[in-house]
Amino acid sequence: MDYFKRIQCAIEFIELNLREDLKIAEIASQACFSAFHFQRVFQAISGFTVQQYIRRRRLSEAAEQLKQSNQKVLDIAIEYQYNSQEAFTRAFEKNFGITPGKYRNGDIEFPAQSKINFLDYQKNTMGDLDVNKPVILQLETVKIVGYEYKTNLNNEQHYKEIPGFYGHFGANEYFMFIPNKIAPGMSYGVACRFEDNGAFSFVVGEAVEKESKELAEGFIYMEIPAGKYAEFDASGSDGRVQNIRDFIYGTWLPNSNFERREGPDFEITDVMNSSYPDHLSMKVYIPIE
Repeated sequence: MDYFKRIQCAIEFIELNLREDLKIAEIASQACFSAFHFQRVFQAISGFTVQQYIRRRRLSEAAEQLKQSNQKVLDIAIEYQYNSQEAFTRAFEKNFGITPGKYRNGDIEFPAQSKINFLDYQKNTMGDLDVNKPVILQLETVKIVGYEYKTNLNNEQHYKEIPGFYGHFGANEYFMFIPNKIAPGMSYGVACRFEDNGAFSFVVGEAVEKESKELAEGFIYMEIPAGKYAEFDASGSDGRVQNIRDFIYGTWLPNSNFERREGPDFEITDVMNSSYPDHLSMKVYIPIE
């Protein structure tokens, strides 16, 4: 169950297929992960997305080819999965600050993206295992009614948007639209409906006694499955939960004896004992096996 070796297998696959049309699901399968979970772990460990890594590697290899060969710029662009010379030039200039033509004809050097070695990350993270040690719990099914928001892992869009989801939910008093509540004041934030491209739903709501036949527009009913969960205390100032999630996926899970199983992860905020943004009483739950 070595996360780092598994991800390195995916890296080797990327390297062998840089000139091909790479699909996230196919890359993730090399590491025996779902596409969504692979992207989340990769980003938490490395600090950048899978797509960013592939783009930087392609541009770095293309840059070397510009210097070492007489191939036309268009041919190199197409070889590295760009549909046109213009698209390649824009990407190259955005990444390196210079056009392909000027780079080929000049003496400018810049740091290229080398092949990443995830085993190096393993060495760097081993010392963090005692941080925020979780409680392992067996939970029963939780019925949830909440408002569904859409977000994405790409460019850490979810970290930018999720605090706003809570603000929107509270400002519009959406908690008043939830019937059959069993724990008023305990707000759930549930990450679910994961897609291969990094998109997912974030549902803000509360636990309920039973499913309701009629819900207000934008609200959904869902169930958090029973099973084993790792509970992390994320209490603190606004933004701490982001650091906790990065720690979970970038350090704790890869170095633990657990595997993340399928299903949503979620957070619970004790609203009555929280004061935004200085102190949030919050816990994060990750499904494990």
